[in-house]
Amino acid sequence: MAVTLEEAPWLGWILVKALVRFAFMVANNLVAIPSYLCYIIVLLPLRLLDSKRYWYLEGMMYKWLLGMVASWGWYAGYTVMEWGEDIKAISEDEAVMLVNHQATGDVCTLMMCLQDKGLVVAQMMWLMDHIFKYTNFGIVSLVHGDFFIRQGKSHRDQQLLLLKKHLENNYRSRDRKWIVLFPEGGFLRKRRETSQSFAKKNNLPFLTHVTLPRVGATKIILRALVARQENGSPAGGDAKELDNKSKGLQWIIDTTIAYPKAEPIDIQTWILGYRKPAVIHVHYRIFPVKDVPLETDDLSDWLYQRFIEKEDLLSHFYETGAFPPPKGHKEAVSREMTLSNMWIFLIQSFAFLSGYMWYNIFQYFYHCLF
Repeated sequence: MAVTLEEAPWLGWILVKALVRFAFMVANNLVAIPSYLCYIIVLLPLRLLDSKRYWYLEGMMYKWLLGMVASWGWYAGYTVMEWGEDIKAISEDEAVMLVNHQATGDVCTLMMCLQDKGLVVAQMMWLMDHIFKYTNFGIVSLVHGDFFIRQGKSHRDQQLLLLKKHLENNYRSRDRKWIVLFPEGGFLRKRRETSQSFAKKNNLPFLTHVTLPRVGATKIILRALVARQENGSPAGGDAKELDNKSKGLQWIIDTTIAYPKAEPIDIQTWILGYRKPAVIHVHYRIFPVKDVPLETDDLSDWLYQRFIEKEDLLSHFYETGAFPPPKGHKEAVSREMTLSNMWIFLIQSFAFLSGYMWYNIFQYFYHCLF
């Protein structure tokens, strides 16, 4: 498509802005990620003396790193509007988020909208495609204890065994409380045709805005983390009980992400900011784990039903621009999620000052040795 004379200045501005943003992102990564790793290495003795405090400090630095990623979208004008139930009320309980997956920007969106939910981000474990292991953020996720899952039938059984072992070795020992899972097992555009073919063969609903979820990882998580005892009540009960023994996984948070005009934002757009400002909408529904069946067939039906409901939610959103109100209410209430500019400035300043400090430390030892 030819560029008109009137469009040339605007396109030039978009290109310059994208280059500046990309340069800042590179600089941000070059100081923040190595600094994180240096702090982690220096703090290793604390891991032996006080493991809980070590993982708390690691989690806070992890949260700051994710906050930096969130800020890239924030300053490009990509903001989040939240709908449905308020998940802040259960931020101190253990929960698993089941999220629909449309693009790489889904991860960035969650990094943003969970920043104001207490220590959730610091104590969170992500389940993501193994390809993310080889990105610039992969080493951080490995240290934090996120799980990289390889897709495909040939890997499925082995990956589920590895996930079970990973949860046993890392979830409780690192004081993790929330898990983020994309049950569809891939992006909507890649899985839609296969999912629709499977639905037709098995007499299941025809879905267009989501795909039928895979139950394997959800089953492993629930069986590994659900304590078969009284659960399903928000944090704030018997303090002694909470301190002495984990109550196990308490909640399932059904999370639905919707983009304007059903056009997902990918991570390149999030970084470069060449798309016009947009509001991303995130809808939450909370289910007590005690009401979720653990048997494979029943769990599959339960999970299918959640994604059928997601289809209805998204259909309503794309038709009206808003999610439907909860049962018994006439209107749906939305909440604008905001990031503090001062907080972003402080964590970015800490990252660049840390990078400068570590550079001088390494430079000093280099001159001493050579």
